Amino acid sequence: MLKNLSKHSQKKSKRVGRGYGSGKGGHTSSRGQKGQKSRAGYKPARKAFEGGSMPLSRRLPKFRGFRRGYFKSRFNQIILSLSDLDVFKSGETVSFETLTSKNMIPAKSKNNTIKILGNGKLNKKLNISGIELSESAKGKILAEGGSVE
Repeated sequence: MLKNLSKHSQKKSKRVGRGYGSGKGGHTSSRGQKGQKSRAGYKPARKAFEGGSMPLSRRLPKFRGFRRGYFKSRFNQIILSLSDLDVFKSGETVSFETLTSKNMIPAKSKNNTIKILGNGKLNKKLNISGIELSESAKGKILAEGGSVE
């Protein structure tokens, strides 16, 4: 029974800083000589900390009327695939209004641009108006006999 047990072969780690007899250093215990990093309780400084001097983010001038997200794009793009347009019947017009009525895009997305990519197959004749298309999507729609405005 005891001979069937596997041997425990994990090596014990050396305990640092417990005297010369411990096997790993006494005096400095692999921390080098003097300095902040050799002391107990050392933690690396946070990102963008400049040693106590005025940080760059506070040295730069502020913009009047600055609001959160000022530099972000005000227009987001909603991406649809050709396979998403299977909801429409053959001969129907695909526009911003018809997409919102079928709940394919949120109704409050007037500032967003819509783009249809050529992913998937299209087996219907659709009329696209007022929506951006990729070249592959445009080719597939025209090949099915649809129109693009």
